Amino acid sequence: MSKLILASASPRRLELLAQIGIVPDQVVPADIDETPHADESPRRLALRLAEEKARAVAGDHAGSFVLAADTVVACGRRALGKASDTTEARKFLSLLSGRRHRVYGGLCVIAPDGTIRSRVIETHVIFRRLGDDDFARYLSHDEWQGKAGAYAIQGYAAVFVKSITGSYSNVVGLSLCEVDGMLRGLGFKQGM
Repeated sequence: MSKLILASASPRRLELLAQIGIVPDQVVPADIDETPHADESPRRLALRLAEEKARAVAGDHAGSFVLAADTVVACGRRALGKASDTTEARKFLSLLSGRRHRVYGGLCVIAPDGTIRSRVIETHVIFRRLGDDDFARYLSHDEWQGKAGAYAIQGYAAVFVKSITGSYSNVVGLSLCEVDGMLRGLGFKQGM
């Protein structure tokens, strides 16, 4: 049976995979430059990064399945990455306050035979209008750190979400429906 390599350091992605009975044989974070290209749309950015991560790891793991993902939070055509400090985190949350935004989940699976499947999952999220006390409470904790758009929907930021259309697990970091379908479609067998 072929091994599954997860090309991500995200503990959330490991937890999500465990929910559907998938435990990667190895976790190998990809070391790539995640800087957006000039005029690159958030959707395209999510797909490119997932594909680059998968290819970067697959080269050293021939004969294995490699799963890579990337999450991009977008406000209009602007990609909101991981905030570098509380000032930038507040700026991102201010942009999302009272508005609809999109979360793009780029997925790429490379099969042992070299077949590559990739796609982008889009989820729409609407935040309620946030007040100064919301910013103060949220930013006083570390939950925003290392998160696209400076929020974790599975944590305290859940109270900001007025509505969601699409995959909830995509916003957390990995669309389980799509991952399961892609892996099974390429012949991967493991899990429940």
